[in-house]
Amino acid sequence: MNITSKQRSMLKGLAMNIDPIYQVGKNSLTPELTEGVREALDKRELVKLHVLKNNADDKKELAQTLAERTGSIVVQVIGSMIVLFKYQNDASKRKIELK
Repeated sequence: MNITSKQRSMLKGLAMNIDPIYQVGKNSLTPELTEGVREALDKRELVKLHVLKNNADDKKELAQTLAERTGSIVVQVIGSMIVLFKYQNDASKRKIELK
């Protein structure tokens, strides 16, 4: 799934108003964290994660790996924040409509 730069910009704007729901620490991407993010994406569509300073991984690689494992796309990686987006499978339950 690809999004246009206009859609990405819209998602970035929406992400500014949400708080991070997960923190990625020194244990990096555990199966539990990955599953939690997958469930959150199914409910919210747009999630923000905070990468803690004790995590030595490259944030962009971390975001890409997490996106691959959850079937989502990386909206942005800025500072210590990662924003991911995934369409709700059920079209009637979608909260975010990309134009």
